[in-house]
Amino acid sequence: MAGVVALPDGSLAQIGETVHAGIWRLRIGMEPAHEYIQVGAIPQIVQRAATDLTSTDLVIGPAPDGAMNVLPVLAEIRGRARAWLSGMHAHVINLTLLPMSAVELAFQRRSVGNGPVRLIFCGYGACRVQATRIRNVWSVQYFNFMDNIILDTLEVGGVPIVVLAADEDLEHSAERLQEIIEAYFT
Repeated sequence: MAGVVALPDGSLAQIGETVHAGIWRLRIGMEPAHEYIQVGAIPQIVQRAATDLTSTDLVIGPAPDGAMNVLPVLAEIRGRARAWLSGMHAHVINLTLLPMSAVELAFQRRSVGNGPVRLIFCGYGACRVQATRIRNVWSVQYFNFMDNIILDTLEVGGVPIVVLAADEDLEHSAERLQEIIEAYFT
C-alpha cells in the first residue's frame, strides 16, 4: 500500500508499506526530506491529518435539479459523522446500490470534498481510500483489474479497516524480522 498525506504546513508526506505488513516507510517534504520507519496498523500521520485537517460539519447546499436521493444521503452522512466516537464501529453507505443519478453522485462528492489523505493498495484489483473534507468520513472505492469501479462506499468512522495492518500480520512481520536479525546480526 502507498499513499500521500497533506500536512498542516503545506508539505506532503509519502507513505509506503514495506514487504512486511505494518512496517511503513515515511518521507516528509522534498529536499532535504525527512525519512523514517514506523511500525503499526497505519502511520500515525494518517490519523492525525484526517482529524486535524478536516471540518467537523458538512454543509449541505441546494440540490441540483431533478435530485431525489442525494439530500437524505448527505443528511445521513452529516448525522453519523457528528455522532461517531472513537471505538464505535464504522457506518458504511454503499453508494453503488443507491438509486442516485450521475448528477447526484457528483453533487455528493463535491459536498464532502477531498481531504488530506489518499491511499491505494493493489491485489486482484485496486482499492482507493481517501479522507473527505469532513472529519471521520472516508471514500472507499474498489476497482477490478480493468480499473472499473465495482464497489463505491462512504465510511463514517476511523481509518477504514481495509487499510490497517491486522494484528496477525504485525505478529508475522515481527517473527520474520526476528529471523532476519538472527540470520544476519548474531
